[in-house]
Amino acid sequence: MNEAASIADAHETFVHVRIIIGMILGISVSRLVTGMTRFVQHPGRERAYSVHLAWVVFVLLFIIHFWWFEFSLVKIQTWSFAAYFFLIIYAGTFAVLAAMLFPDHIDEYNGFRGYFQARRKWFYSALLILFVLDVVDTLLKGKAYYHELYDWDYPLRQGLFIAGTAAALFVRSEKYQAALVYLALLVQIVWIVSLFEFLH
Repeated sequence: MNEAASIADAHETFVHVRIIIGMILGISVSRLVTGMTRFVQHPGRERAYSVHLAWVVFVLLFIIHFWWFEFSLVKIQTWSFAAYFFLIIYAGTFAVLAAMLFPDHIDEYNGFRGYFQARRKWFYSALLILFVLDVVDTLLKGKAYYHELYDWDYPLRQGLFIAGTAAALFVRSEKYQAALVYLALLVQIVWIVSLFEFLH
């Protein structure tokens, strides 16, 4: 197989992978957006909880950021089932987080505050997995991609996210959880603003 044919095959595979990932992310975004409208549809029944709502915004921003930078996968010349499977798991983690943030029913809990605090370890465990998968995803794109786009800031950002989320598994303090999500939101927004003009 000549080089031109190999590149064409890689591009076709990339398009196929993007479609499947797009479907999973579309479900995730739809769940988050639909969930947020519940507070408008039923303001008396559905009361927002600031920590929960901030994580909703964070996950939504993360999905948008993730989908934009996944275009860099077009540079991969040889695809394997392992890489494909990894990306499905990565995208699927967003779907898991979206479903956990907005479950079908929370009748047995005292609103979203009661639900989130009762299921916080499950949520933070999934979030921790997401942050680790992001590191693997970045490495999957290659060293050239990493050095072209990132410097010392990426390891620092991911280290803070991973350490902060791991601590949230054991720290029950709602003040800590609030500080964590607001810091994560701030870092994510600054991160996107600093990179949004570039598509590598």
